[in-house]
Amino acid sequence: MKKTFLSLFCLLCVWTSMAQIRGNEIRVLVSPDHADWNYRLNEKCTFTVRVLKAQNSLPGVTIDYELGPEMYPTETRKSVLLKDGELKLPGVMNTPGFFRCKVTAHVGDRTYQGLATAAYAPEELLPVTELPADFSEYWTNTLEYARKTPLDPLMTLLPERCTETDNVYQVSFQTKPWGGRFYGILSVPKKEGKYPALLRVPGAGVRPYSGDTYTAPGKVITLEVGIHGIPVTMEQSVYDNLAAGALNGYWTFGRDNRDNIYYNRVVIGALRAVDFICSLPQYNGKSLGVTGSSQGGALSVITAALDPRVTFFAAVHPAMCDHEAYFKKRACGWPHYFRTYGAPNEKELKAVRYYDTVNFARQLRVPGWFSWGYNDEVCPPTSMYAAYNAITSSKELHPYLETGHYWYQEQWDEWLEWIRKQLKY
Repeated sequence: MKKTFLSLFCLLCVWTSMAQIRGNEIRVLVSPDHADWNYRLNEKCTFTVRVLKAQNSLPGVTIDYELGPEMYPTETRKSVLLKDGELKLPGVMNTPGFFRCKVTAHVGDRTYQGLATAAYAPEELLPVTELPADFSEYWTNTLEYARKTPLDPLMTLLPERCTETDNVYQVSFQTKPWGGRFYGILSVPKKEGKYPALLRVPGAGVRPYSGDTYTAPGKVITLEVGIHGIPVTMEQSVYDNLAAGALNGYWTFGRDNRDNIYYNRVVIGALRAVDFICSLPQYNGKSLGVTGSSQGGALSVITAALDPRVTFFAAVHPAMCDHEAYFKKRACGWPHYFRTYGAPNEKELKAVRYYDTVNFARQLRVPGWFSWGYNDEVCPPTSMYAAYNAITSSKELHPYLETGHYWYQEQWDEWLEWIRKQLKY
């Protein structure tokens, strides 16, 4: 008994110590000379580089740096000594876009990074991606064909996840002929009545899901879906093995054919999730939102563009924007198809146009909320602005300048507040 207690105590100490690790003592600060990080075309931007230890400048540090448009630096220097603990680096752009200063500091045997990204007339960025002539027709016909397959929904109550206000289920439904099933976590208010609904679509990866009982407890139906056609309540190791094996790089699968690309069943699955929500007797038929970040940000735009029953959407650092910007040596969105996986053949080029967030953004007719950071290296702001600027419907953008491909707490809170207002909660 003593040995068991001692083992548990030691394990608790390890967990506690791990939970207390936060950040690094040494930080690399890169600061543009405009507080809002925004510049006019041809206006010089000066970045101030400092390396801090315990909030004081650390002299004698060696740094490497890159300067230039994001993804395409025009100046690279290595082993530059910060004699006085500070360095000024100027830059300028004469075309709309983002100019980035990225710094790597070498302290002892460790390296630390910092960056900042200046915006040059981003509201003037126009998408490069071409809109296929039959884009709308293709998706109308594709969804019409998919919907000939009955949903055949299955719902399994998860008692351990239910709350005082909501019943929680693992659900699944069919997507299209030979398309398998979509799985997700559904939360439904226990109190009898009709409710608005929120669909949550996921970022890239392979993982389990816990559902959403926090946005509006007891007031809203929520459905959080996975995209891979597998249950979303298994052990983490199952998803890790799939991510490293059969689903490794799934975003590249079948990308030379618009019908066989992996995202075909993903997009259809998101739309069938809307079908499933609308089939629930508790749905009020009035307010239905969709939200997500990164890959989920793209799927939010896509779902809202393709289904008129969606009444609003919120997209945080949306992916899959302006793939063809690569050909103009301009930053393209994740998964950076042509930059990462080689120049496309004609089939690949044509196929991915049907899965570019830009082309769905052009179709939007409902209000949308967006947020991203200027320092995002996964979904570069140039690519996201290209999609945002293509939208003609009601929209609002809330940038959090310093963020990369992650959230600030304030950003999360503002996003959640906007969604609740749309749901009238």
